Amino acid sequence: MHFVYILYSPTRDKYYVGSCEDVNKRLTKHNTNHAGFTGKTLDWAIKWIEEHITKTDALKREKQIKAWKSRKMIEKLINDI
Repeated sequence: MHFVYILYSPTRDKYYVGSCEDVNKRLTKHNTNHAGFTGKTLDWAIKWIEEHITKTDALKREKQIKAWKSRKMIEKLINDI
């Protein structure tokens, strides 16, 4: 299985959209000091997860959400669970 996820950082007041096979392992990586976008803060929390059978489907969905470029649409997606 593959997953699309949305993380939220209260410190940055930002969302992050990603995809992976192991969400907990990926969250641990996001919450370590590293050079990427999420490495600047260590308080990322999972707000939303969607399961996909194939990596291709997960990547398509991730790309779709990122293309929205809309905090309102991301928050609507999270709150419509």
